[in-house]
Amino acid sequence: MPWNPEIYNQFKNIRFKPFFDLSDLISDAKEMKAIDLGCGTGEQTAILAEKFSEATFIGIDSSAEMLEKSKTLENERLNFRQATTEEILENDEKWDLIFSNAALQWSDNHQYLFPKLISKLKSNGQLAVQMPYQPGNILNQILFSLATEEPFKTQLNSWNRPSAVLTIDEYAQILFENNIEDLNLSQKVYPIIAEDHETLFNFISGSALIPYLERLDKEQQNIFTKEFKHRIAKNFPKLPAIYSFKRILMYGRKK
Repeated sequence: MPWNPEIYNQFKNIRFKPFFDLSDLISDAKEMKAIDLGCGTGEQTAILAEKFSEATFIGIDSSAEMLEKSKTLENERLNFRQATTEEILENDEKWDLIFSNAALQWSDNHQYLFPKLISKLKSNGQLAVQMPYQPGNILNQILFSLATEEPFKTQLNSWNRPSAVLTIDEYAQILFENNIEDLNLSQKVYPIIAEDHETLFNFISGSALIPYLERLDKEQQNIFTKEFKHRIAKNFPKLPAIYSFKRILMYGRKK
């Protein structure tokens, strides 16, 4: 099931706030060679390229549907390429800035991933990463729990996606052990105010729900979605509802 940029961008304002908070942590440096991992439609990468006017940027995303939107944004300092984060980590390129906003939660084994990312930084290079803290977010918890129950467990062939996202303490330790200094780590709530339950469903349907639905046939998708919506309503009995969506932001510079 491909990503749908239209559904994802229904919450553009909500998704952009942590992006701007993260980008504000970055120090400008002349002629930075920078990469944006999980750039989506490329709009945020273009904002970064405009903000850091002497840097060259490449945006990477695994979704052809999302990257389709990026074609009109390219210029002599900004390019895009379809690839996974894991593929990028297998080449020998090094960077002055590795940036990733709401993407690395899709990668596994962060105890291995983050040291590998840091190894791709040049001396004095900067790492700036933001991810939703899925283990602490109730919609992710509902989704994971639902997939463990029948008939969905059988329909999904016992597949589920436990979050790879670690605690902020674990990230601090990993960055420290891998020679990252000027550490700036925080966990922040970005509240979503929902007038109805459909808004909450739509927020997660554009991201975390996708790999579950793509493993189900049409009828199974409808049943799974109906039950998911029922549990959202049960967990948010009062409307308008506040969804305290938690994100981890981290920044540091390699020695």
